[in-house]
Amino acid sequence: MQNAQPSLSSDSFSSSDFIELALDNQVLKFGEFVLKSGRISPYFFNAGLLATGEMLTLLSRGYADALAAHLTDSNNKELVIFGAAYKGIPFVAATAQALWLHHGINAKWGYNRKEAKTHGEGGNLVGTDVQGKAVWILDDVITAGTAMREVIDILTEAGAQVAGIIVALDRKEKGQDERSAIQELAASLQVPIHALVTMDDLIGYLADDNSTHHDATQLAKMQHYREQYGV
Repeated sequence: MQNAQPSLSSDSFSSSDFIELALDNQVLKFGEFVLKSGRISPYFFNAGLLATGEMLTLLSRGYADALAAHLTDSNNKELVIFGAAYKGIPFVAATAQALWLHHGINAKWGYNRKEAKTHGEGGNLVGTDVQGKAVWILDDVITAGTAMREVIDILTEAGAQVAGIIVALDRKEKGQDERSAIQELAASLQVPIHALVTMDDLIGYLADDNSTHHDATQLAKMQHYREQYGV
């Protein structure tokens, strides 16, 4: 059994810690990647590889810190969080634990199934009852916003309203027009959407001479892509 000590540099979420850990675990890769849009991206973020206890701990702490800050600002201590299937399920479960352990907030949480269950309790929602509740949705990345709108429709049909959305990464690039998918979604829903890490953070990380993965060539590619498609 391995008994390695945690390598996190602080108790709270750090974007640089997360970026470095994501690179070490191949969650984040720099190179050339063809996106669905046809763009050649200089980086790729694969949330499906957030598959270690260390990564999930740091990510959920980031979600928890962001949610706790919002509750402090709004002076509202009731919190319902929701994970979008499938990647959002472990995120929301771990975040509920982080909220309790680090902030003393006993959040209620749930998630959706891709296909409705036809036996037992039935339906496509699992966990806390969201009817009449203001719900925060947790997810990895919003690309076109299609999947997120489907989750919002599910919650609306269940009688909930969306209080806000938190994603792990905001690519901060143009969608169908001059706005990003996140900006378009926030405008249509009239709710806040927060990101733990943005493309600007990635560029800042590469620009830091002290970073383990400092790469001047890759930094130039990221800056060029930002100039072309950034918002």
